[in-house]
Amino acid sequence: MKLSSREDVDAPIAQVFDALSDFDSFARLAMRRGSEVQRVDHMAQLGERMQWDVRFNWRGRPRDVQLTLSEYEPPRTLLVSYGARSVEGAFHLELLALSRTRTRTRINVGFEVKPLNLSARLLVQSLRLAKSTLSKRFKLGFAEYAKTLETRLQQVV
Repeated sequence: MKLSSREDVDAPIAQVFDALSDFDSFARLAMRRGSEVQRVDHMAQLGERMQWDVRFNWRGRPRDVQLTLSEYEPPRTLLVSYGARSVEGAFHLELLALSRTRTRTRINVGFEVKPLNLSARLLVQSLRLAKSTLSKRFKLGFAEYAKTLETRLQQVV
């Protein structure tokens, strides 16, 4: 199952990419929401093959997910792949500078879930039945994040 959205941010593409590739801030955000995040690679710089182990509770049970930065092409593309016991997928961000004269950036985001066993297939099938609702929530959530990002980047300048 795939979900996607697109938002425009009034900021230069390099600034937007830097903010979206600030993985430490995303880890802190996840920890504030009750997740455990641990970086497992020993890379000194940002780049492909960075990895994190994430543990969180969902539907009353602890879940373990491994995240890997699969594609990192500044200032255009980020692809974070994830895998768990029963599902895998990817979170893809693509940035596009809308104009040379205006500092406006379009962010295309995609999220994909692939089931790996029967119970996960049943879960994904139930999500597909509610896809329109999930898609609306995903788009609203990403629009809110893009607005917050735009505000934060305008305060920096």
